[in-house]
Amino acid sequence: MSVTGTDIEKPEIGERETFASANRSVWHRLITNPTAVISIALLVIISLSAILAPVIAPGNPMRINPVDRFQPPGFAHPFGTDNLGRDMFKMVLYGGRTSLLVGLIVTAISMSVAVIFGAISGFYQKVDMVLMRFVDGLMAFPGIVLATAAAAILGPSSRTVIISLSIVLIAPSLRVVRGQVLVVRELQMIEAARAVGVPTLRLFTRYILPAVSSPILVQASFIFSAAVLGEAALSFIGVGIGPRELSWGNALTEARNYIAAAPWIVVFPGLALMLTILALNLLGDSLRDILDPRLARRR
Repeated sequence: MSVTGTDIEKPEIGERETFASANRSVWHRLITNPTAVISIALLVIISLSAILAPVIAPGNPMRINPVDRFQPPGFAHPFGTDNLGRDMFKMVLYGGRTSLLVGLIVTAISMSVAVIFGAISGFYQKVDMVLMRFVDGLMAFPGIVLATAAAAILGPSSRTVIISLSIVLIAPSLRVVRGQVLVVRELQMIEAARAVGVPTLRLFTRYILPAVSSPILVQASFIFSAAVLGEAALSFIGVGIGPRELSWGNALTEARNYIAAAPWIVVFPGLALMLTILALNLLGDSLRDILDPRLARRR
């Protein structure tokens, strides 16, 4: 029996319809999940506040005004002032720009590398044996220790934090992707595609990556959370963002010596960090339940 061009196109049209139907189903479950909606709304508010910081609170957030030292929260300074008279409201807004940007870049780098090498590792057994031993070596070290060592060697800066956190967070992400690819490659559709001679690159982009996109998306939300928290941790111990840059971690570092005299200089940057991490973790949990309804039915 001959195979015509029409016969080839029909399955592709059916696949597109199936993917469109699946996307509509996922979107419906997302907007009807209260936890997901609340976490997304919170992240949108935090992100917009950071992006629009020059509009919401114009002026230099690093401007020192000794006359206004340790002013409590009030009309002039909604979040109070620190030991140098700097406005904490501006510091929290502008600090969020750095913390969120670092988290976004680290997530993009670590997930991109993890997807590429995780797919290769899960598909080629010989590569897997070598690559996973290297990953096991990275994961043998505590993440914060490895990131601190890298940051201490490179010196405090945003670039240092991005590099050190990316190195630490690639390993767990790569293991997640690799595990999913190991499962997907045994599916009948993959065997059928290989049997008819589908090129390897097309096999990855058309069949394998779409099949593992759900766990990758969930993992990305947790990596974003870990990156934001990691930046704060590195900055807090003095090997993260430089003192001339603003971030939530830097704000907490400078405030820890004045907790008793002015607790608000710790509360507000800490609250911003806590709400961001909480929203990202709740979003990750919600996405996991939405993309795998079996987990939701067990609860």
